[in-house]
Amino acid sequence: MQKLADFFKLVRWPNLVFIALTQVLFFYCVVQPVMFGNLYMNREFHILFWILCASSVFIAAAGYVINDYFDLNIDLVNKPGKMVVDRSISRRWAIFFHMFFSFAGVLMGFYIGLQNGNWVIGFANMGCVFVLWFYSTTFKKKLLTGNILISLLTAWVVFVVYLLTIHQQIDLLHPVQPGSHQKLLRLALLYSSFAFIITLIREVVKDVEDMDGDAKYGCKTMPIVWGVPFSKVFVSIWLVILLVLLFIVLFYVLQFKMWVAALYNLVLIIAPSAYVVRLLLKANRTADFTKLSKWIKAMIFTGILSMILFKFFA
Repeated sequence: MQKLADFFKLVRWPNLVFIALTQVLFFYCVVQPVMFGNLYMNREFHILFWILCASSVFIAAAGYVINDYFDLNIDLVNKPGKMVVDRSISRRWAIFFHMFFSFAGVLMGFYIGLQNGNWVIGFANMGCVFVLWFYSTTFKKKLLTGNILISLLTAWVVFVVYLLTIHQQIDLLHPVQPGSHQKLLRLALLYSSFAFIITLIREVVKDVEDMDGDAKYGCKTMPIVWGVPFSKVFVSIWLVILLVLLFIVLFYVLQFKMWVAALYNLVLIIAPSAYVVRLLLKANRTADFTKLSKWIKAMIFTGILSMILFKFFA
């Protein structure tokens, strides 16, 4: 049982649940009502979506495994009590899991292309595997490069569902709603942008948390190269950008008298964002940035759950 628990720890199962939940909610709470109203999509479309979701989870799991594999020395400093690779799970098994998950994720992407003629997802999945490998070996040690790549991959989790939808070559039982493609694109860009910004913020905060181990092994992260004060300014700027976008969304939903959505946005996303700014300005110790990271995770969760509102107000 301990081996199984360590395996789930290795693949970061809570993060995998987040990825799956994001895609499931976007598909069923945004894509379905926006594109098809109260009518149902056909069975083939559902199956291809679940294959896409599984491929995303597998590729993310592969990324977490290979990241831990190459981070052994750094993790000995930053989180010695949480290490799995080379303790309960050998390096050889870690490489096997990485190869298995990567192959499965890429294969599923090309299967989608075989079914609907959209080969973009298969090649994109292959690209994600290579990016995650080189992120673990090289890019994460480079100034901002790793942060931006991970943020883009997080945004891709949402946008790939949009790509599946617009390229789906199926015989629909009913036409899509007028103007639905444009509306879905706007929502996909909205949630992808939110995912990119909030992930970039969290990645820099994590870099501050992990400074000791990163510095010891030659990583050139922002807090190491430019210092913690500059990193706080950088994060603050992106938090302000996020707040501006959230207030634009709030203004939009108020125009359509979507009171529940407006209240949700204000209380569960905007207010926590403002609180995170306050925490950031006061943060000095590692524990402060750990607390910040937890609050940012909570914001990601409430952001994901906001998709449920489109099921009722789209």
